[in-house]
Amino acid sequence: MKRINVILCLLPFYLLLFASTISFGAATSPGESGESNSFIGAETCKECHEEQYESYAKTIHSRKAIKGPATQDACESCHGAGALHVEKGGGRGVDIFAFNDETAASDRSAKCLQCHQTNHDMDLWEVGAHSRNEVSCDSCHDLHAYGGDQRPEEPEICFSCHRDVRVDANKRSRHAIIEGKISCTSCHEPHGSISEHMVKADDPQQLCYSCHTDKRGPYIYEHPPVEENCRSCHTPHGSIHAKLLTEKLPNLCQDCHTWSRHPGTPYDGDSGFTGRSPSNRFFARSCLNCHGAIHGGNTFENHALTR
Repeated sequence: MKRINVILCLLPFYLLLFASTISFGAATSPGESGESNSFIGAETCKECHEEQYESYAKTIHSRKAIKGPATQDACESCHGAGALHVEKGGGRGVDIFAFNDETAASDRSAKCLQCHQTNHDMDLWEVGAHSRNEVSCDSCHDLHAYGGDQRPEEPEICFSCHRDVRVDANKRSRHAIIEGKISCTSCHEPHGSISEHMVKADDPQQLCYSCHTDKRGPYIYEHPPVEENCRSCHTPHGSIHAKLLTEKLPNLCQDCHTWSRHPGTPYDGDSGFTGRSPSNRFFARSCLNCHGAIHGGNTFENHALTR
């Protein structure tokens, strides 16, 4: 008990010492060499960086007079105190925080998160695929954007890394990304998600249903792949086959339906492409000529997914 009383008596002293240490660290910002640094104001920065200063003045950060963690507005809110930088004649990264490839992506993002961490859409940034793959905030956002629009332009900013998606988005059967009727962020959360591919839903199936409501069901007669995953048959960005299908019909159906009440394959000696009696299963809508209710149905006629 006596030891506990001693600890309680000393606790205020330690708290005061801790607070003093923080205050001292905030008052002086050490440079790379350990020298004390100080703030100089944006007007001093403007003498060398006039173009960046003028463009920054048009951004939302400047318009809203947002102050950074160091309680300094404009340049030094993000780049840190600049006295040593000026004394040493400037230069990229000389005793100043620089947003370039020489600075780790995690450190660059950490600067932004000092203010933006409270945004609800940044809660999962650290666990998201972008953060884990060394993508930083300034990889997509231009902090000195001329005209003040710091939001990246979709889909080009996404295509700059996801080149395979650019290819898919230009195929004949596609979601209308190129046309601007849907954007990458309509389905994906770029700032982090616990879902696969950072989609905006815990279940990707539900994300598809948010637009394709007529496919949601529930149905009395269901097609199991539809209930499991839309991507069993469809690819999300684009395909060379109709309806964003992953394969041409009837091949797609035959991946599961090899034989049923009638032969499921047209590949035989007489009824292939070159046989004596070419199979009509190769033409028009193939299996869907009869099984048109492919996503499911509620009438007896749909029990075999027929119309």
